[in-house]
Amino acid sequence: MTKLRKQRRRKVFRHNVNRKRMRNKIFGVGNIGCKEVKNAWENKKSIETNLIEMGLSYDPNKTIKIPKSKTELKAFLKSNKGEWNETQIEEMDMPTRPDKKQVVTILEEEAKAPRQRKIRLPNSIVEWVTYLMNKYGNDFKAMERDKKNYNQETWKQIRQKIRRFLSIPEQCNKYKEDINFSVFDFSEHISDDEL
Repeated sequence: MTKLRKQRRRKVFRHNVNRKRMRNKIFGVGNIGCKEVKNAWENKKSIETNLIEMGLSYDPNKTIKIPKSKTELKAFLKSNKGEWNETQIEEMDMPTRPDKKQVVTILEEEAKAPRQRKIRLPNSIVEWVTYLMNKYGNDFKAMERDKKNYNQETWKQIRQKIRRFLSIPEQCNKYKEDINFSVFDFSEHISDDEL
């Protein structure tokens, strides 16, 4: 038996709530974030039938069946090396309605679309790195011995932070405008594959 008051409070049964109808409130059209799924959604149908008609998986354990016995599992691992092929995924029975099949294609296109990196450094690190670049140029060993190196970072860690800073054009361009950037030659320390 639980002794804590908070744990006892959690175990109270709510008689006024119909839990069978809770799914309509929780998974209503208003709570769906994806525009394509929201447009194809039908309120009168359950979540499972809506997703299956769109060609999406409600329960991945039913969609992609994993072998139950050890012999079946060993045979599967030997034949596929533990990976699913696209032909095996296409062979699975996923009943879809033709008018809702567009949802799957749109979601696949969005997943394969290239993403923009939105990495930004905190202002404190930008100020510190620009201070070091102004004072020492490309001498990373001197940067390591600077009195403002409070975290006692090694010269390689400082070099990596400078690389990260120079790879973000939004933040680096401000620095280039303020200071004569051509004085420093960081190209020998920074390679494109590491950015």
